[in-house]
Amino acid sequence: MRLDLVFVSVCMALIAGSAGAIAYSAFGFGAPSAMLTAIAVLALLSLYNLLSMRAAVRQPAQNQPGDLLRITTDTVRQEAARQDTLRQEMRQEMRQDMARQVTQVERDLVALQRRVDGTIERTRATTEPLTAEIGELGTLVRQLAETLSDHERKLTEIELAEIERVEVVHARPKLEVPPAPPALPVVQALSPPPVAAAAPIAASTPAPAAVVTPPAPKVTAADAMAATIRSAIDANRVDLYLQPMVTLPQRKIRYYEALSRLRSDKGDVVLATDFLGTADAHGLMPQIDNLVIFRCVQVVRRLLAKNREVGLFCNVSVSTLTDGSVFPQLLEFLEANRAVSSSIVLEIPQSALTSAGPIELESLSALAQHGYRFSLDNVTDLRFEPRELLARGFRYVKVRADVLLKRIAVTSDIDPADLADLLRRFGIDLIAERIESEGSVVDLLECGVRFGQGFVFSPPRPVRAEALQGITDRGEPAGNASSGPPAAPARTQVAVPADAATARRSSGLSQIARRI
Repeated sequence: MRLDLVFVSVCMALIAGSAGAIAYSAFGFGAPSAMLTAIAVLALLSLYNLLSMRAAVRQPAQNQPGDLLRITTDTVRQEAARQDTLRQEMRQEMRQDMARQVTQVERDLVALQRRVDGTIERTRATTEPLTAEIGELGTLVRQLAETLSDHERKLTEIELAEIERVEVVHARPKLEVPPAPPALPVVQALSPPPVAAAAPIAASTPAPAAVVTPPAPKVTAADAMAATIRSAIDANRVDLYLQPMVTLPQRKIRYYEALSRLRSDKGDVVLATDFLGTADAHGLMPQIDNLVIFRCVQVVRRLLAKNREVGLFCNVSVSTLTDGSVFPQLLEFLEANRAVSSSIVLEIPQSALTSAGPIELESLSALAQHGYRFSLDNVTDLRFEPRELLARGFRYVKVRADVLLKRIAVTSDIDPADLADLLRRFGIDLIAERIESEGSVVDLLECGVRFGQGFVFSPPRPVRAEALQGITDRGEPAGNASSGPPAAPARTQVAVPADAATARRSSGLSQIARRI
């Protein structure tokens, strides 16, 4: 029980007793009346106290919502102020941290710049002597090329003089008589002169002439094949065959490889393996590539007109890349048709790329600048650098299935089964060619090969005549001569076989001189 209630109760009892005593003594009430008066006063005081206490309790209850709202508002304001203070502190700390980091980065960049400058200076100091030596070597090589050219010219003059001397010796009769007329294809030899006593009679009657037929020159198989190739080129009997390359394992046709075939005068089909060596030896490959590439462009345009997402692989020989008359015209033709460059892939043999000189590399660079991609073909050595191939524009590598399945041993620094994954990391696709059985297809899938080519999918098939519609017998479209293939250079007919041999032998020295 609280003390204030006790105090109030005692005071009310004293007041009530005092009121009763006053009523008894002052007003003359009797004892019962004075007691009732005291009880009445006590009741009134108790009732007043009770009412006042209820009023005091009700007043705080009415003011409580306002107090709570005020307290809540003050709390929210204080929390917001505290949050603002924390944000400002955090922003200040972040600015300071960023300033420190920027300062550290600037210091690191300055240090890195100093190291780079030092490295450049050291590299320059190291390479300048090498550059000077390379320049001297270039000068020496030029001098060597000039010397070889002079020797070549002198040797040619000597051989021509020797040929003329031999012809003069063989054209003379065995006796001292005038030679036969040059228009006759035979050599006349006079009979032995008569004795001195019969000189007048012999002078009036001419002796009969003996006709000697020279032996027919021997025609080798290579010469016969060369004549067949020239005849096929002149008569436009270079046919185009296509062999599909399919995706694995779906076997959906994604590319075609263009293969060339010749038709002889009798209609016999001559395979590429039979005439490529002879054509390259006689300098006829640029003309064949000229016709084949033009027809490949025609086929690709026809395929794209049908909205077929396929590409065409076309072989290019190294002699075409180095030919000074055919390649510029071929490059101009391909530049005019660069709209289909993404659908044409030029195949380069690995041997040609390995032995390529400045002229071949410059030709490949010119083709790559026009958007044409390359494929490495006839791979016999797996020791090549994919990064270098990618830089030169190669996007495909074709390897025989027997090599990938380790049935044929080749020189390699990597397991052939891992070659597909290695090339794929550099954006180069591996194509397995010469697949002959279904078992090989399954084994190649385990090696991660995505593209395949071979007789198990389809043999090479000739292109239909309508696909080459508009090509005249000289390799130009009938309706648009300006967009036709570059004209092949005219062949120079040699008078004697020795001149041809001399020209072939001198071409090697000329190529050395041109590569400087």
